[in-house]
Amino acid sequence: MESCDPVDAPMMEKSKLDEDTQGKVVDPTHYRGMVGILMYLTSSRPNLIYVVCMYARYQARPTKKHLHAVKRIFQYLRGTVNRGLWYSKDSTIALTAFADADHTGCQDTRRSTSGKRIEFLIDKLGMRCFTPETLKELADEAEE
Repeated sequence: MESCDPVDAPMMEKSKLDEDTQGKVVDPTHYRGMVGILMYLTSSRPNLIYVVCMYARYQARPTKKHLHAVKRIFQYLRGTVNRGLWYSKDSTIALTAFADADHTGCQDTRRSTSGKRIEFLIDKLGMRCFTPETLKELADEAEE
């Protein structure tokens, strides 16, 4: 039996995300604002594109279930706040994208079971951990 890797996935836990016609409707303006912020982030966080687009489908009539799912993405971001792509202003961009299709592979914890593989792909994609020191180095390089 395969053990579960402890990589959190920003997907809905324990239930399938659907239209939820019976759920309590929440303020669509607030929900759209949260999804809009996440859409903006996808330019430097391509690992979020799939899940953000999934939750963007419910902007017309979001429910508490949808709001909870979007909040999970923000919780995921809190743990990976320094990860992202660096676009220098003078370079041409040739972006190659990879996807972790195993968002919730472990049936018990709903965590990814392909975390060792996604870390490899994140490295291949060029995503980096931007500590304050790294950001200063990159800013100094850009000024030269």
